[in-house]
Amino acid sequence: MRETAETSPDPKTRSLAGLRVLDLTRVLAGPSATQLLGDLGAEVIKVERPGTGDDTRAWGPPFVADEAGAPTELSAYYLAANRNKGSIAIDLASEAGAALVRDLARVSDVVVENYKPGDLARRGLDYEALRAVKPDLVWCSITGFGHEGPYSDRIGYDFLVQAMGGIMDLTGEPDGAPMKVGVGISDLMCGMYAVVGILAALRHRDATGEGQFLEVSLYDTQISWLVNAATNYLVSGRAPRRLGNRHPNIAPYQTYEAADGHLVVAVGNNGQFRRFCETLGLPELADDPLCRDNSGRLANLDAMNARVAPVIARARVGEWVERLNAVAVPSGPVASVAQALEDPHTIAREMVIAMPSPVGGPDLRLLGNPLKLSATPVSYERAPPRLDADRDAILARALGLDGEAIARLATAGAFGRRSETDAGGDPIATA
Repeated sequence: MRETAETSPDPKTRSLAGLRVLDLTRVLAGPSATQLLGDLGAEVIKVERPGTGDDTRAWGPPFVADEAGAPTELSAYYLAANRNKGSIAIDLASEAGAALVRDLARVSDVVVENYKPGDLARRGLDYEALRAVKPDLVWCSITGFGHEGPYSDRIGYDFLVQAMGGIMDLTGEPDGAPMKVGVGISDLMCGMYAVVGILAALRHRDATGEGQFLEVSLYDTQISWLVNAATNYLVSGRAPRRLGNRHPNIAPYQTYEAADGHLVVAVGNNGQFRRFCETLGLPELADDPLCRDNSGRLANLDAMNARVAPVIARARVGEWVERLNAVAVPSGPVASVAQALEDPHTIAREMVIAMPSPVGGPDLRLLGNPLKLSATPVSYERAPPRLDADRDAILARALGLDGEAIARLATAGAFGRRSETDAGGDPIATA
């Protein structure tokens, strides 16, 4: 694992150094996008609800404990998407709080928000209102279902969108119930598309001086990454079906039961299939007219597996992985999450990192960023912050406010009142 000190390149070598992002998002899609921007060197100001903060702060256990052993608002879920940010709690429902967010937007390059369509407009905080005073502002709106269409007024969460967007119908055993993917993949893919769109808009801004409005929704994202399954249907007119761990277009590309667990075999061409058969001691199978090419293997998969599966069942997963990879046949074990995180390759790729905990005690162990940039590497400067931990520093740096000015804002209700904010309330953000 890399320590923080080893991943703090000179600010001049960070891809997005000098860029300020105002983060008005919560849960996963928006925060994952802004975390990626922060990893690339942008200054990210995370605006949270007073008293409760980002919804995911309460999504536990597990929670990080303080030095006295008491749980804090740092849930593991929150930690997954909020490093490299500063936190400030602002009450957008107050006039003073809304005015403060407007001021922060005016000195930012990018605003990322995931409020329901219309919510920010009622506070004078929408794109149209802000671009009037900052024409080069890049605005990214993340919603569940978009700003137009029959479902645009609905709140969107990953599980719901996985269901409505088709992926659950493709996931699971053929005769089993539809299943969601094990992580919030619609959220995460939406966050990735958001970052791509933001970087494209910044490229345009730098070339023309013109900002723009970017919209990305969980639903659109989910539809887009049905990829070959959707295109198979669009080309053939035949609806795809659940295949468990089999592939609709390639064979053999599935799991097999070995003597001590499950083995994945991913054969992508005829040469690999021949080497696969030879390793299993079934060389004649590669010349069988029914299995000679991928189309034949796909059409006769059950018959082929009737010969393959009993052979694989005789040896352990590790033995098959060693033998198959030795002849360049892609294969591997089905690892648990713990096994994957402890795998020597995961460690070598620096995909588990350590950051000092903001509440003291042991370092936080977090997932690393997969981007490997040679000239402008990602950096891990700040652990996910405690709620409102950076109020004074953010307002001093971004707006030049001193202690007196910040105190006046507090008196005016910009940061909320404890008695009102502890109760929480229904979320107004989506995604």
